[in-house]
Amino acid sequence: MNNNVIEFENIKKIYNPDTIPVNALNGVTLSIKKGSFWAIMGTSGSGKSTMLNIIGCLDRPTSGRYVINSENPMSMNDAQLSDLRLRSLGFVFQSFNLLPQLTVCENIELPLFYMGVHPEESRIRAEKLAEMVGLADRLEHRPFELSGGQQQRVAVARALTNNPEIILADEPTGNLDSETSTQIMDMLTDLNKQGKTIIMVTHEADIAKYAHSCLHMRDGKIDKIEE
Repeated sequence: MNNNVIEFENIKKIYNPDTIPVNALNGVTLSIKKGSFWAIMGTSGSGKSTMLNIIGCLDRPTSGRYVINSENPMSMNDAQLSDLRLRSLGFVFQSFNLLPQLTVCENIELPLFYMGVHPEESRIRAEKLAEMVGLADRLEHRPFELSGGQQQRVAVARALTNNPEIILADEPTGNLDSETSTQIMDMLTDLNKQGKTIIMVTHEADIAKYAHSCLHMRDGKIDKIEE
């Protein structure tokens, strides 16, 4: 039985192919099993963010084969890709990406709005998630009224609203102090123990140690994998 949630086969990504080509990914082959925890590391320009964007169906590869949960996103149109993201993926970004005019509760609810979930059910789910990340007393606050760590907690809660199988985290501790970083990583570790697949880009070696496997990128290729 195939237990892979992500399969890359000779994935290439070339930007500006008709002018000055940039080989962001140059033949990446990789399988990621369900319930695993991966860190992706590499210097700026190594291809790690491009790889995460392709995994998250935010960008399309130039060539190769990509399968996520037995589905082929390379054959999908934009609407189908959006649906796939809503069904299967949760995103946590370094810059939090919260909408400043919305409350904590409304930010958490946002993916459910796009999924067409009834507002009453959305509110119940958001309140439960806010409680889970320790923000039950901040539901009506707006992002500017929260610390950086609290904003990232909101982002983690929002990533969980659709109960995704895969959580993609792009430098989730990049704007946080060491104590808050530990709290966020403990949360991601707990989610992984609950069966979520975590794929995280980081430049911090101490953060990468939370992962089970560490993928090092160099010049658009896999340099090495540490288990």
